[in-house]
Amino acid sequence: MTYSVFKVVNWLRVKNNAELRLDPNAEELTQMKAMKLLYYIQAASLVVTGKRMFDNDIVAWKYGPVVQEVHDRYKGQREIVGDISKDPQAIEDYKELQNDQQTADILNSIYDIYGHSSAYDLMHQTHNEKPWQDTPQSHVISDEKIKSFYSKVFVVDD
Repeated sequence: MTYSVFKVVNWLRVKNNAELRLDPNAEELTQMKAMKLLYYIQAASLVVTGKRMFDNDIVAWKYGPVVQEVHDRYKGQREIVGDISKDPQAIEDYKELQNDQQTADILNSIYDIYGHSSAYDLMHQTHNEKPWQDTPQSHVISDEKIKSFYSKVFVVDD
């Protein structure tokens, strides 16, 4: 199933909000970090399911992979979590994605692997990986490049 990229962003926001409440050292999710997590979520979805988790293209920008529509929505904002208690849609989106076992497995795995890295570290990591390196700036990073590279990174248990 393909979801709205904003449902996935809301999942990240709610997950990060819970982390902020539990861990005094946790950092609020920034727009830049969300972009890198979306990239890895899409990569994992392509490897595990053969399909995109969301329809939006991922573009190679100077600071790494970006989903243009998410950038546009949060333009000018560094942190993007805000007060989740005043955002019932975010909580509904989180529950919906958590109720799809395969989707929840992908989201939670990526968050567990990359969620504790800083936006800066994730930017450097994407800059050292072929899909971003092999895509001209401001061009779409193809699903084929992403799937080919990350099928060697993400191991799927059968």
